[in-house]
Amino acid sequence: MRMAELSAASGVPVATVKYYLREGLLPGGRRVGPNQADYTDGHVKRLRLVCALREIGGLSLAEVADVLGALDAGRAARVVLGVAQDGRVSGRPVPAAARAWALAHVGRLLGEAADDADAAVANLVTVLAVCHGLGHEAVSGRLAQYAALAREVAAVDAALIDDVGPARRPAETALITTLLGERLFAGLRHCALVDALGAAPAGA
Repeated sequence: MRMAELSAASGVPVATVKYYLREGLLPGGRRVGPNQADYTDGHVKRLRLVCALREIGGLSLAEVADVLGALDAGRAARVVLGVAQDGRVSGRPVPAAARAWALAHVGRLLGEAADDADAAVANLVTVLAVCHGLGHEAVSGRLAQYAALAREVAAVDAALIDDVGPARRPAETALITTLLGERLFAGLRHCALVDALGAAPAGA
């Protein structure tokens, strides 16, 4: 397919497609003339992935480039997910006392795995510290329950990754289930919470 067809198939404007090509987010097509290239369904899929990471995942172009580079290099899912996770929350400044309080709670939950040099752990500590700063320390009392639910969700994600098999880019599946799955799960959680509050007795 030509550039115009690629744009139509992906829903991405031609100018944006050209920009992604210049930035290396999209590989070049097969040259068929001095100013023409032929593109494949693989290019359409790549464009849709870039758009999903940008529009739903909320990643910057630089973060998208890092994630795609990791995927193209076949790096481990943990590394890919770490790229997606870096800088999402952990850069937010919080008081040292609140951070220490949060790290202590996370440490009791995760044990030796509670290394706040890890982006995911640092984000967890930051979110819990912010809850403390907002006067919602009670969240820490439910942390173990949240962790148990998270393990159940992770088991579903892991099963999905196993289902696709090595030929279907498991690292990409891991990225999608984590980054975009966060938005999916947030929507399901919101609907469930509305139902739960609606079912609560008056004045509860």
